Amino acid sequence: MRPRDTKDVEDAVVWALAGSKTLEIAGQGTKRGIGRPNQSDITLDLSGLTGVTLYEPEELVLSARAGTPIAEIERLVAEKNQELAFEPADYGQLLGERAGGGTIGGVLGTNLSGPRRIKAGAARDHFLGVTAVSGRGETFKSGGRVVKNVTGYDLCKLMAGSYGTLGAMTDVTIKTLPRAETETTVLLLGLDDTSAARAMAEAMGSSCEVSGAAHLPSGALGSLQGLFGGKPVTLLRLEGVAPSVSHRVSVLTALLKTYGPVETLAAESSHMVWKAVRDVSPFVGDDRPVWRVSTAPMNGAAVAASVASADGDYFFDWAGGLIWIALPPSDDAGSALVRGAVARAGGHATLIRAPAAIRAAVPVFDPQDLGVAALTKRVKDSFDPKGILNPGRMWAGV
Repeated sequence: MRPRDTKDVEDAVVWALAGSKTLEIAGQGTKRGIGRPNQSDITLDLSGLTGVTLYEPEELVLSARAGTPIAEIERLVAEKNQELAFEPADYGQLLGERAGGGTIGGVLGTNLSGPRRIKAGAARDHFLGVTAVSGRGETFKSGGRVVKNVTGYDLCKLMAGSYGTLGAMTDVTIKTLPRAETETTVLLLGLDDTSAARAMAEAMGSSCEVSGAAHLPSGALGSLQGLFGGKPVTLLRLEGVAPSVSHRVSVLTALLKTYGPVETLAAESSHMVWKAVRDVSPFVGDDRPVWRVSTAPMNGAAVAASVASADGDYFFDWAGGLIWIALPPSDDAGSALVRGAVARAGGHATLIRAPAAIRAAVPVFDPQDLGVAALTKRVKDSFDPKGILNPGRMWAGV
């Protein structure tokens, strides 16, 4: 079903309730491969709900229908020298889909954020308002057009990362921010994982306002092999006005000189490298299972050591707090190995890419303990008591 507006969406949900049908909530379908396989009777295709309905650059606010392509929004705000500061990731090619095909509703529904998250926050932190239809067939609104919305519950935070299991978003409002005049990436070549973690920690603890910190071992350079001569590389991005960036490059270079020679990438090359990190480009083009692990930055090397012992490749983002892992194909996509390593280090793991049969058999998201599972079920029942919206997308039976 392809609704044209919020009323159509409401009618579709009411119809599904009456006929005991379940609905897959989808936009352009580029994120279908994330989560457990679809178990729905009918697809509610929201890709027709497009268009920016409000953009006030002076107020740093933008409203759009949920099916609006994220690429269209980024082009629009770039014309006003603004950006979506959470740097929305594009996993299209990683998942075997086309690049640049996601929607704003899909980005917020999965809470996808890029390398700048360590400075600017996640997608949910820029999510100001939403109109959505619950599994009860009721339209509800939350938030508004300013950051400090104080009336009622902040349902935007709840909808972000819910993968369409609580409601079908039809309109959203997000915050925009001024775009940096320029950027430079400071880099160190040849560091091992532990040394890289220390260097990134020092950089993040400095006054240099680092907006991206990543470490790519030689096995995870992908198309960047030639740029760095096949050596492991530690990347630290600085953004802002040119004089400020130049000064902070000098300060950071002096701070990190004990780790070896410090080099820099100018704006164009820097942008290209960080786009590759954002979109997990080193693992595009193969069929290995890919995991996304969040942990304390200084514990990342321990998780990586477990992965390396199983012939896996990995790289670090978010100053070491985010680890992307690609493992050899297996019946469980390496679930026992990854979850065991995460249990020892602390954090959580999500299976981002794997065949549908494996995603149906192996928990994609971290298994919940009894208390959290009961809370999750109560929240789901509050919004969708009949379980008709994306049933089982995140956990079986929810």
